[in-house]
Amino acid sequence: MMTRRHFFYGTLLAGAVPAGGFGSVPSLKRLGFKSPNEKLNVAAVGAGGKGRGDIAGCATENIVALCDPDEKRAAETFAKYPKVPKYRDFRRMFDKEGNNIDAVLVSCPDHMHGIVSMWAMERGKHVYCQKPLTRTVWEAQQLTKAAARYGVATQMGNQGYSSEGTRLCCEIIWAGDIGPVREVHAWTNRPLKYWPQGPDVVPKEEPVPPTLDWDLWLGVAQWRPYSPAYVPHHWRGFPDFGCGAIGDMACHILGAANMALRLTAPVSVECLEKEGVGKHTFPQRTLIRFDFPARGSMPPVTVYWYDGLEKRPHIEGVPDDEVLGDDNINGSLFIGDKGMLTTGCYGENTRLIPESLMKDYKLPPPLLTRAPGHFREGHYRDWIRACKGGEPACSDFSVAGPFVQWMLLGVIAMHFEGKLIWDPERGRFSSPTEANQYLKPRFRKGWKFA
Repeated sequence: MMTRRHFFYGTLLAGAVPAGGFGSVPSLKRLGFKSPNEKLNVAAVGAGGKGRGDIAGCATENIVALCDPDEKRAAETFAKYPKVPKYRDFRRMFDKEGNNIDAVLVSCPDHMHGIVSMWAMERGKHVYCQKPLTRTVWEAQQLTKAAARYGVATQMGNQGYSSEGTRLCCEIIWAGDIGPVREVHAWTNRPLKYWPQGPDVVPKEEPVPPTLDWDLWLGVAQWRPYSPAYVPHHWRGFPDFGCGAIGDMACHILGAANMALRLTAPVSVECLEKEGVGKHTFPQRTLIRFDFPARGSMPPVTVYWYDGLEKRPHIEGVPDDEVLGDDNINGSLFIGDKGMLTTGCYGENTRLIPESLMKDYKLPPPLLTRAPGHFREGHYRDWIRACKGGEPACSDFSVAGPFVQWMLLGVIAMHFEGKLIWDPERGRFSSPTEANQYLKPRFRKGWKFA
């Protein structure tokens, strides 16, 4: 007997689960298929910082080449793999080691994600690229198309897409237990205490350290003198290199919303508030509004993004002493016609609000397959499995590309006052047309994207 709840699921899930995600549809065996017991040959572009963690996440495989223009930043990883070839220039690495590479980890700063991933896919290499996938909308569009064209396994490094909580969020919403969702709030404390942004940030030129190849670190970005304000930690706050707090955290915090609400492209985006506007960096704090149209049986929804907050924002109808997300620091709140649901930074800590409702609440039956192991490790394992001919990874570029494209519209909105109207069919702004200049990067002479 089909219950009413299962009937609701059936109508809602028609076309709701991305073809490249959730492990629900077997993929075709890719060219160069390896058995699950055969190790991949993995190269890494970016070996320090986040790259160190990404390499550790793939330690079950063969690490065959390492690339980083900052030898000091990469020193710990370089020392761990003394016999592995090391490069400063990823292009030279591909030329020299290409025949020995199956897959590539892309863990460099945001402005280099697009070109490195494209070079890898053009050469038939599987790609795991850190969030936010790319710095600009156009690059995300190109990577989405290239992943399909070259038939490689891909994954964006938003590990919350593999979390149990993200799947619970989907299943609770799809069961109709909080009713149609018309509003989402998501927030983070970054960049506070993580990197400086605002009017006080002025990059001061200094001599380039002997352990850094500044020209290669700049890569596609326009030339400028070296400053320790950029390297190694704080590049994210500068528009030519990073995407600010929204680029750092929205791929995590809004991942559950993107999946559960089947978000496609918004019809408009607006930076409602911004404080601490600087000449060189993103603002210290922003509030950005995205308006999405109806999607199948789901009604229009408004998504609010807040960054630079000491604690979660005041939200009408929610007592200020109600703890949301991760202790009010990072999280999201879904407001439905029948109730509310909150999630943490990576989609974890999913629960109804007020939390007292969880005492007698019965979770809906699971619909989505779960990632192998804990989501932090499972996100890598999900991609490795896909590289060896398994099911597509849960955040492959067919899923991550469209997600990042709408998220990056918020970065552009910071440059303008008032509402920006987005034309999803043409992939550009219909108003103001001046905003379209920010969709595509200007590549420095000598650097070829594809």
